[in-house]
Amino acid sequence: MTRQGRVLTAPCRINGVRMKHNEAIEYYHSLEKFGINPGLERINALCDALGNPQDKPRFVHIAGTNGKGSTAAMLSRILMASGCKTGLYTSPYVIDFRERMQIDGVMITEDELASVTDKVKTAVTRLESVDIQPTEFEAITAAAFYYFAARDCDIVVLETGLGGRFDATNLIKTPLVSVITSISKDHMAVLGDTIEKIAKEKCGIVKRGGVTVTFPEQDPVALGVIEKAALKMKNRLLVPSIEKIQLIHEDIYGSTASIDGLEIRVPFMGRHMALNAAMAVEAAKALKIYRNIEINDNHIVNGIETASMPARMEIIRTKPLTILDGGHNEGCAAVLAQAIETHLRGRRIIAVCAMMADKDYESYLRQVAGKFDTFIATQPAVPRALKAHRLADAAANFCHNVRVIEDPYEAYRRANDITGKEDVIIICGSFYLASELRTKREFIKNDHNSLS
Repeated sequence: MTRQGRVLTAPCRINGVRMKHNEAIEYYHSLEKFGINPGLERINALCDALGNPQDKPRFVHIAGTNGKGSTAAMLSRILMASGCKTGLYTSPYVIDFRERMQIDGVMITEDELASVTDKVKTAVTRLESVDIQPTEFEAITAAAFYYFAARDCDIVVLETGLGGRFDATNLIKTPLVSVITSISKDHMAVLGDTIEKIAKEKCGIVKRGGVTVTFPEQDPVALGVIEKAALKMKNRLLVPSIEKIQLIHEDIYGSTASIDGLEIRVPFMGRHMALNAAMAVEAAKALKIYRNIEINDNHIVNGIETASMPARMEIIRTKPLTILDGGHNEGCAAVLAQAIETHLRGRRIIAVCAMMADKDYESYLRQVAGKFDTFIATQPAVPRALKAHRLADAAANFCHNVRVIEDPYEAYRRANDITGKEDVIIICGSFYLASELRTKREFIKNDHNSLS
């Protein structure tokens, strides 16, 4: 049996469930104490113990600062529309841990997660006995590799967690296509304090003899680094032509754009999402031309139009208009500010905001906090969360009406209480905040785009 011309093999099997899925999730979280530890030695040892499942599927590998999630969502849908059995690995999750591993748009089942995790835990325990300690992300990534191999995925769209060069996902061999999305300053303590240093880390996914696609309006410094990496690794570098991207219509629900001759409805708010869609189009065409994947224009159009993604400029209610955005860096703030200027000018905006203490929250607030009439600082229940009063103190430099309500749901309720019919609530600054609110049923009393 073949799919897209490839003989399928099944080196792994998912069976023998011995733990429950909630125990599996607790196990991964128990590894969080080992933190972020760059390097491929541990993930290499772990995957070797599992039979090197990362060598079985083919991959599209995506790195970058902003736009990874939306680009991955659109590309996976294009591949699904083409008939490929398509895996998708993303982070972080918003509602359910199982969002991180999907096949053809369906999350890994609870039993499958438990079974795969049982195998990963056994392998980790053996490694610990010889003083090799995989991190949380490495264990989850190894589980994803095992799952996608066991389920005979044709192609897996693989999103990096942090950086690229030493990211656990970078254990794979040369992918079908590497995609480097928009690069800006984030995770500077790990990746470096300049765009050039960050771009060099992201370019670690550019493998010898590959094809690389990048953002059509990439930072010039970052683009220079990408060009050098592509040249060094003998890659074909593809950059969507900005002249071939035209916005036809844009509203708060998305945009219609002409991208390289195709008229496409992009279901995500903001011009930048049309640019991300252009990367997905370019990558899809590269898969067709250079990797002989059977993708046509209808697959591209239908795939992008059916893509979905929680907590990225997501409208969860229309009365009052309520937008959920987990973006947390300077680039995300600039996008949010632009969306406010374009679509919400003149409307009173109440923000419910939380951020992590290890993020550059000053730069985020500088971009967007002045757009809010009222800023409610809150604090999700995670150790990394910035204290609400510290966030409020920083926001007060840009917004004249700042309040502190530590409990996120109470903060949201208060925003709702003070919001008029034409006002807007924007919940922003952290995926942890989005996740904490999203899991409360009382929060989701939507009339549009609900995940419930």
